Amino acid sequence: MMRIALAFFLVLVVGMAYGQNEVVDVKVQGNKRTKTSFIKKITKLKAGMKLDSSLIEEDIYRLKRLPSVSHAYFQVFPANTEGDYNVFYGIEENFTLIPFASVYTSNNDEFAFRIGLQEFNVFGNNITLGGFYQRDVFNSIGAHLRAPYLFSNKLGLALSYQDLTTQEPVFLDAGTADYKYNNESFEVLGLYEINFKHRLEFGINFFTEDYRYLFGSTDPDVPQALNVNKHLFKFIYNYDAIKYYYQYLSGFKSTLNLQYVNSANEQLPEFVIGFNDFTYFFRVGQKGNWANRLRLGLSSNLDTPFAPFAVDNNLNIRGVGNTIDRGTAAIVLNTEYRHTLMDKDWFVLQSNIFVDGGTWRNPGGDFSDFGDDQNLRVYPGIGVRFIHKKIFNAIFRIDYGHGVTNGASKGIVFGIGQYF
Repeated sequence: MMRIALAFFLVLVVGMAYGQNEVVDVKVQGNKRTKTSFIKKITKLKAGMKLDSSLIEEDIYRLKRLPSVSHAYFQVFPANTEGDYNVFYGIEENFTLIPFASVYTSNNDEFAFRIGLQEFNVFGNNITLGGFYQRDVFNSIGAHLRAPYLFSNKLGLALSYQDLTTQEPVFLDAGTADYKYNNESFEVLGLYEINFKHRLEFGINFFTEDYRYLFGSTDPDVPQALNVNKHLFKFIYNYDAIKYYYQYLSGFKSTLNLQYVNSANEQLPEFVIGFNDFTYFFRVGQKGNWANRLRLGLSSNLDTPFAPFAVDNNLNIRGVGNTIDRGTAAIVLNTEYRHTLMDKDWFVLQSNIFVDGGTWRNPGGDFSDFGDDQNLRVYPGIGVRFIHKKIFNAIFRIDYGHGVTNGASKGIVFGIGQYF
C-alpha cells in the first residue's frame, strides 16, 4: 500500500510540475495468461496522452475487477531527459479455471446440489465459459458464455442455455401440491459499458415451461398439466462502485432487473417483473467486513400458484428450505459481518455472523401482506469461509441458519463464492 501511495504522489507531483509531459509507453507486467493486448484495450491511459493520475486510478480500479486479476498496481518511470514517462501496470493473476458447487439442505431432509466448471479467462480475454449439472430431485443442465469486451472496450455479448427440472410446491387454497417443473430456455444479451461504474444489459429469452402434477392437493381451476412457449425481454442496469482489496470489499452497488414476459397461450396473461438489489460493503478495522443486500421486487399481481418470487435456501433466506413459498412482491434483507481469523500468503479463514429476513405479498393479495406474520421470515445464523486468494472466487462457504419466526425451520447451506 505504501508503494501505491508513493506512486500516486509521484504522479500528482509530475502532473503539476510538468503539465505538458507525455506518456511515452504503457507497459504491462506480471500477466501470463491474460493478453497484454486485452489489458491495453480496456484501459484508458494510452501512449501520447498527458500523464493523468485520475486515468491511472480508474485503470487500476478496472483491472482489479477483472476475474483474471487478484491484484493490480502501477509504477511510473522517466522515459527520457525531456520529462516524459513510461507507465507500468503490474498484474497479479488469478487461477481462473474454477469448479463450483452449491449444496443445501434443511431439517426436512431436503437435499439438492449444483456442480459445474467455469473458465473466466478464455483466450486471455476475460471471456467466461461454463456449464453445470444440478440435482434437485430431477436432473438439470446449463451452459453460458459471457464476453463483455467482445466487439470493443464497451460492447459485448452473453449467451446462455438452461434445461432445468425441479419438484416445485404449488400453494393452493386446499393445501399444497407438488409439480414436476421444467424450464428450457435460450437467452442472448447485449452488454454495454457506459463507463467503469455503469453497465447495461438488454436482450431476449425464449423459454418453454412445462408443469406436470405429481401429488398433493388439487384444484379444478389449476391445471394438472401445462406446457407453454414464452418469451421475455430483459433490461439490466448495473451501477458498481465496489472497491476490492483481496477478500475485503467496500462501497455501494445497485442492480436493476426489469422483465416483460409474454406467452403463446392466450389463457396465460402477460406480466411484468422488476427487482433491484442494493448492496453495501463497509470495512470494519483491519480484519472486519460488514456486508448488506436489500432486494425490492414487484411483479404483476396475478392470482396464480406459479408466482415468480420464491422463498428459498439458496436464493435469499439461509436455512428456510427449498422453495417453501411464493409471492408477487418481495422485500428481503441480508446482513452479515465477516471477520478474518487467519490470513496467509494464499489462504484466508473467515468467520461469518448473519441475519436473513424477508416478507412477501401473496398472489392476488395486497401490500398489507408484508405485515402478515405468516409471510415474515427471519433467520439468524453463523458460517465460515475458506478462501484461496490466488484463485478467482475460490470461496468455500458453510452457513447454518435457524429461524425465529412463525413456522420456522433450520438448515445448512454449502456453496462456492460469498452468498452475496
